[in-house]
Amino acid sequence: MSIPSSGLKVLVIDDSNTIRRSAEIFLKQGGHEVLLAEDGFDALSKVNDYEPHLIFCDILMPRLDGYQTVAILKRNPKFSAVPIVMLSSKDGVFDKARGRMVGSQDYLTKPFTKDQLLQTVGVYGNAIQG
Repeated sequence: MSIPSSGLKVLVIDDSNTIRRSAEIFLKQGGHEVLLAEDGFDALSKVNDYEPHLIFCDILMPRLDGYQTVAILKRNPKFSAVPIVMLSSKDGVFDKARGRMVGSQDYLTKPFTKDQLLQTVGVYGNAIQG
């Protein structure tokens, strides 16, 4: 998978407009391309066309929660290698473990700072490019 020199294509899935917007602003300031989805169904309908390099996914969402969304994405061979970072307002050990069980690589507690978000993107960006 080739990475544009301008940055990564990042999909942010969160039912909170505030979280989506702040993630979008931070990521664009970091030079990344951003696509937003407001829940799992929205994400699943967009992800095929967008082909993101990295996905941030909220856990608690209506209709299709983050665990279900990640499990569906990871079952698709096209997205099985795409790193997924869970987003949650809870910093619980159980949530982190369950996220790993369905295939997420990492966990970020909300609200996150610009530095935390871009640092997380940097970790995976380097891994993808390296």
